[in-house]
Amino acid sequence: MVTLGLVVAQFNKDRPITHEMEEYARDAAAERGAEIVETIEVPGSYDTPLAADRLARRDDVDAVVAIGAIITGDTNHDEVIADAAAQGLTDVSLDRDTPVALGIIGPGMSQDEAEARIDYGAAATHSAIDMAEQL
Repeated sequence: MVTLGLVVAQFNKDRPITHEMEEYARDAAAERGAEIVETIEVPGSYDTPLAADRLARRDDVDAVVAIGAIITGDTNHDEVIADAAAQGLTDVSLDRDTPVALGIIGPGMSQDEAEARIDYGAAATHSAIDMAEQL
């Protein structure tokens, strides 16, 4: 059985996007017979790499899923956050030799576009499980 760590960004917690993405992730894990051994909530997507690193260090975690939603604003700040989070998560995966699935949607999304992509929580979970099983 694959064991997972889950990191959930809370920046858009007033909107149910990341909570719904987390539900999709949990459902996908259950469908595949995987167990989520720990969930860490972080303030925002930018904060996901550190939490993912902590989970990837654990002997009882085969893979990590990072979930977040980066909604566009008046500046290109969303692009900066997305780039930093994606690079940080990639670094964790390579440094820890542990799959880290990118379930962060955005940047450049409207609220409606983000709501249409909540199923990415499941897609990222399936990716993490597939990688853990392959490696």
